[in-house]
Amino acid sequence: MAREILILRRLDHPNVIKLEGLVTSRMSCSLYLVFEYMEHDLAGLAASPDVKFTLPQIKCYMQQLLSGLEHCHDNNVLHRDIKGSNLLLDNNGILKIADFGLATFFDPRHKRPMTSRVVTLWYRPPELLLGATDYGVGIDLWSAGCILAELLYGKPIMPGRTEVEQLHKIFKLCGSPSEEYWKKSKLPHATIFKPQQPYKRCIRETFKDFPASALPLVETLLAIDPAERQTATAALHIDFFSTEPYACDPSSLPTYPPSKEMDAKLRDEEARRLRAAAKAKGEAKRTRPRDRSHRAGPAPEANAEIQANLDQRRRMITHANAKSKSEKFPPPHQDGAMGNPLGSCRHMEPMFEHQDASFSTVVPIEKGTSQTWSGPLFDPSALGQSRRKKQTTLDAKAAAYSKQLQKEKGGIRAR
Repeated sequence: MAREILILRRLDHPNVIKLEGLVTSRMSCSLYLVFEYMEHDLAGLAASPDVKFTLPQIKCYMQQLLSGLEHCHDNNVLHRDIKGSNLLLDNNGILKIADFGLATFFDPRHKRPMTSRVVTLWYRPPELLLGATDYGVGIDLWSAGCILAELLYGKPIMPGRTEVEQLHKIFKLCGSPSEEYWKKSKLPHATIFKPQQPYKRCIRETFKDFPASALPLVETLLAIDPAERQTATAALHIDFFSTEPYACDPSSLPTYPPSKEMDAKLRDEEARRLRAAAKAKGEAKRTRPRDRSHRAGPAPEANAEIQANLDQRRRMITHANAKSKSEKFPPPHQDGAMGNPLGSCRHMEPMFEHQDASFSTVVPIEKGTSQTWSGPLFDPSALGQSRRKKQTTLDAKAAAYSKQLQKEKGGIRAR
């Protein structure tokens, strides 16, 4: 989280989510990141049956995505998890890249090994699936290419269930790497996943219904060799954005009801439930009903007892759930949450920086009087007095109880 905070404080762009502040909880010892509110995410909107994106709308979203990535890469930041649910949209049509939990700093001049266990599977480039630990901006551009093709195609283009299946889908669509690439890359899993027969690239044949101006950009971003994907800056200057119909202005985009990826999942689950219920109902109709009048049933008293037991168990479960929730998320009147809005770096100073850590852990504290802006307002000194008073009362009770025990022991000895 410290690295995520550092990255978010470094970035400042209209198409990158803004970190508004930090909130700490004294009850749960938790740290919360506060962001600007966004009504939608791209995955939720794309999955909505009532939403159909036009070509100017797709160009508008892709232009904003690539602009945000350009800013990240210019500031030596790799996002490493570009996907529809991490691209947030507001009602003004502005797209912002969010969720920098897997992001990291990189320096193209001083490369260091990085993990290959990043990027959601459907948007993961082939070099990561082959175990690469030396990579750059190409991994984010591959994910952006998957997003573009998905918006034009209407659904995810390579929905693999396992890493092996994902790599197979990539090779079938984008072709397998050349012999020269296998030799120069020296990827850890090359000997395991290298196909015996090379696959031919067939993006143009598969997506022949795409606009002619879109295919070169899809081809570039979905290049097997990361070096051929170029940069976000180069992608923004490709003909796709300079040919008609042009990208529309974000403010002219339609306004949708709030929709996120979770809403789409809930819709799918509800549809599956209704289908299962309809299927079960159809089977029940086909089955001849049995005559159950001769079968014995519990007496009314037994029914009442069963219902009472069920009610008692339900109350116990409800009480247990309420307790666990209150322990995890204390109610507002108990949680002394305090926070500071993040101002400019000129007004901040690092409080703690560990030299041996893989990245600096910096907790920014604003100079001067800190502003309490979240949670209940209270006087810390009054809180301390209340605790001391409570402790004094407890000590007095303990002393009285100890004297009583001694008197009882003395009475027993006398008898």
